Amino acid sequence: MHGTSAPTVEARSDPVSLGRQGTRVATGIAILLAITATLALAFVHTRIAAADLSVVARALVYALIGGWLLAWLAVKHEAAPTFGAANAVTLARGVLALDLLALLGSPPSAVLAWSIVALALLALVLDGVDGKVARHRGETSAFGARFDMETDALLILVLAALAWSHGKAGPWILLAGALRYLFVAATLVLPWLAAPLPPSRRRQAVCVVQIASLILCLAPFVAPPASAAIGFAGLVALVASFAADVAWLARRARG
Repeated sequence: MHGTSAPTVEARSDPVSLGRQGTRVATGIAILLAITATLALAFVHTRIAAADLSVVARALVYALIGGWLLAWLAVKHEAAPTFGAANAVTLARGVLALDLLALLGSPPSAVLAWSIVALALLALVLDGVDGKVARHRGETSAFGARFDMETDALLILVLAALAWSHGKAGPWILLAGALRYLFVAATLVLPWLAAPLPPSRRRQAVCVVQIASLILCLAPFVAPPASAAIGFAGLVALVASFAADVAWLARRARG
């Protein structure tokens, strides 16, 4: 989840490929906006969130930002002939993360908490699907790997913010969501941190553990201080995983 998990692949430069790529990205952004807004409207209609349109407005703003980032990633990395089923699954996870972000600030309730847990669990399940689909269909790409990684990072950040806002853990839990972005910022000062990392089962497992711990932390039946202890355990695992990768990159830079 953290670090650079795949080499950069430059986008195709011929006009036909760029045109097709632009159409695929535009379609993906349109789908992202439509589904994000529809799900946010469902939150309001079912009274999961406050009965006003602020959740929908936030969801649309976040979807526009997410769409812009999706376009940037595609221009930087995409070289596949189609968007692909695997990236569509990752897009669905992105929609869930954005709608969870839109729920941040809604008055806490048991219904809201259970809804957050259900959406986050669905996103976690889909996290195990997109990679398998990509390998099965031969759709693995630098874009897909980066898209998956950034979606994981966003989901962890959103769940950490929700855990704090719902009083399940202190502000320190935000470090779980900030680590990925602190790592990226550090590469601007220490370029050797931007070197590609080898695939790692440990990294994948820790990502799942971190997300699962935050979901459990947010469950209505888990109250402080138990929720804080669970969140802290997940954070420790994530920090240790980052530390292991930084140590590997440091050895590589020295060697």
